[in-house]
Amino acid sequence: MNNLVIIEGPGKRETLKKYLGAGYDVVATKGHIRDLPPKSFAVDISHNFEPTYVPMADKKDVIADLKAKQAKAARIYIATDPDREGEAIAWHVENVLGINENEPCRIEFNEISKTAVTNALKSPRPVNMDLIHAQQGRRVLDRLVGYKVSPIISKKIQSKLSAGRVQSVALKLVVDREKEIRNFKPEEYWNINALLTKGTSPEFKAALFNYKGKKYESHSEKETLAVVDYVRQQQFVVDEVKRSVTSAHAPAPFITSTLQQDALNKLGMPLKRTTMSAQQLYEGVSIPGEGKTALITYIRTDSTRVSPEAQAKAKEFIINKFGKQYAPASYNFFKTKKNAQDAHEAIRPINLEITPEDVKNSVTPDNYKLYKLIYDRFLASQMSDATYNSLSVVINAGDYGFKVTGRTPIFAGFTAVYKAYEEKEDDKEEGLSIPDLTVGDKLNLKNILKEQKFTKPPARFTEASLIKMMEEKGIGRPATYAPTIIILTTRAYCTKEDRYLVPTELGFKVVEFLEKYFKNIMDVTFTAKMEDNLDKVADGEVKWQEVVAHFYEGFEDQIKEAMGGESMKEPAQETDILCDKCGKANMVIRTGRYGKFLACPRFPECKNIHNLDETAPKKPVCVCPQCGKNVYEKKSKRGKIFYGCEGYPKCTFATWDMPINEKCPKCGKILTKKPLKDGFIIKCSDKECGYKREE
Repeated sequence: MNNLVIIEGPGKRETLKKYLGAGYDVVATKGHIRDLPPKSFAVDISHNFEPTYVPMADKKDVIADLKAKQAKAARIYIATDPDREGEAIAWHVENVLGINENEPCRIEFNEISKTAVTNALKSPRPVNMDLIHAQQGRRVLDRLVGYKVSPIISKKIQSKLSAGRVQSVALKLVVDREKEIRNFKPEEYWNINALLTKGTSPEFKAALFNYKGKKYESHSEKETLAVVDYVRQQQFVVDEVKRSVTSAHAPAPFITSTLQQDALNKLGMPLKRTTMSAQQLYEGVSIPGEGKTALITYIRTDSTRVSPEAQAKAKEFIINKFGKQYAPASYNFFKTKKNAQDAHEAIRPINLEITPEDVKNSVTPDNYKLYKLIYDRFLASQMSDATYNSLSVVINAGDYGFKVTGRTPIFAGFTAVYKAYEEKEDDKEEGLSIPDLTVGDKLNLKNILKEQKFTKPPARFTEASLIKMMEEKGIGRPATYAPTIIILTTRAYCTKEDRYLVPTELGFKVVEFLEKYFKNIMDVTFTAKMEDNLDKVADGEVKWQEVVAHFYEGFEDQIKEAMGGESMKEPAQETDILCDKCGKANMVIRTGRYGKFLACPRFPECKNIHNLDETAPKKPVCVCPQCGKNVYEKKSKRGKIFYGCEGYPKCTFATWDMPINEKCPKCGKILTKKPLKDGFIIKCSDKECGYKREE
């Protein structure tokens, strides 16, 4: 009889079987097999919020297969993911199969390697009921919000909307940021720089930074001209020279949120692609001669902790590859935020001997780029500090002080691995040509540079910066960041312009309504406190029912008030377009999930609908570069704007960026126009060409 190992995702089945060998059957649940029913509330409020779980309709075959294999199994191991969600799935499997809750059947591993899997099989344990209670509390809270609030906003604002305990607060962050941007009033300021030389030395630039010893900034052209006139008449004299050796500490290895942020910022990979790629790297990828092999440790973690074994192997690898001086005398340790669960290690490569270049030709481009990012970041995190000769010089011109700073590398340290990923700003001071200066040196003024600037509003959130904000505010946990943010766009509460999240009119309405009637749900501090309380449940300090009861206090009153509140639905707007299906009424403009559309007012007798653009007057954007017909602005089924030829389907020209009636000076193809914060970027429609300019 074989042992039965039950896992969560089918993607890791082949990788696990390679390490388990003969005598083991591996079956994947493909997520949850039991849950609250989708079409009933299933939470008994009067009996301490007791939930009722049912087998999921689409998992009948999975459950039947599990029971059939259970009957033939010598022993059962439940090896679902090593997090709270995985623990909950294990508990549901245990219940469906009738396994005693005290049975030591639960195994977990932070990485899919032979050592980790073998060790896990040696130490099975019962399902952790504290983790189950925490997850159950979260599930009941989410059901209360989703089941009670979603129907209200669907009735009062627009059909088929959803509210969520974390989702709605995340949307509020995006909407609040947009309000800041709209209300922002730019303030004028001027940068003033002096181009100086010492004797025959090359020119170097020093920035104005103080007046009579206090920080100074000019806020008008008149003021700037006065400063320029004054300093032109002064002798520039070196007042202070500070030389020092500074160091930069290695960055921490990735946790879920920082990986998602850097994948977007450094690799340009959106959240969905990052999540998918990371999952594949964790579950295993096919490597010639090795079969399916997992490359990285578990991907949902909020801890920067690294096991002593991994640190020792990294140190040995670094010494062999780079030299002893690149390994610190004592291991690097990194601070983990106070509310971290710290259940897992940081995200790291399982085996440093499998380099990114080793797998480059056998994995997808996304998998290669992400693995290299994770690999290099972990290796850098275990290396010595980078050191620099740093120079800071203060130069006086009468009452005004100018400053120049620079640094030159002494020892590369971790930057020997991670230099390519460092922020560009870090390099601005490196390699500057500053002459040997001493206090009292008199310098020659070659020119004064002045530049008018305006303060900018806070930037819109990207997926990466929203995750960072959620983490800082204590909203959500590693496993929830990606699905929470993705739903904001799939529900059309936000659109993505370039990489930025922009709230739609619908998103504004939802936030306005929820803030009016459900203040607790929309309170960032309240939501973060709720997460902290659920962590206490997981630690066995609090009962989950107490957490839910605290949330539910006054909730029914809020629901009643919201149900009696005014409707925010847009009234149907009649047009002069006769319904082309029934011919009995003029079409009306209604608002749906993806924006406005034309509909027959006789619904449901007549179900005729049209895209609003199909009947609206059209103005061509440009001439099609392929067939010479007109190109128009259009909307996709999901409401996104694109530009397509009127000759479709015979002509398939289409682009997301606005085309313009101008040809590329480099290759002759059509140019496109895209908005920036301060103007536009004009670039060639052919990505291979690379031509672009800003206006």
